[in-house]
Amino acid sequence: MSTLKVAITLDEKTLTKLDRLVKARVFPNRSKAIQEAVEEKLNRIDRRRLARECAKLDPRFEKRLAEEGFSEELAKWPEY
Repeated sequence: MSTLKVAITLDEKTLTKLDRLVKARVFPNRSKAIQEAVEEKLNRIDRRRLARECAKLDPRFEKRLAEEGFSEELAKWPEY
């Protein structure tokens, strides 16, 4: 995957914390730490969106739909 360079602005307190993590070798450098933080945040947003969409589903309807599919398949299976 190709990477692109961007510039960001951080407050001094955040940068100090970030530098401590880099110094403690939690991350190899600032760039990697920020990249991982952004990726983690984007993944959390995606999971929340998926959870919101799943919450809109009607469990009774989904169960009936699933059972309907199984009953048709079971009728086609050979008996052992």
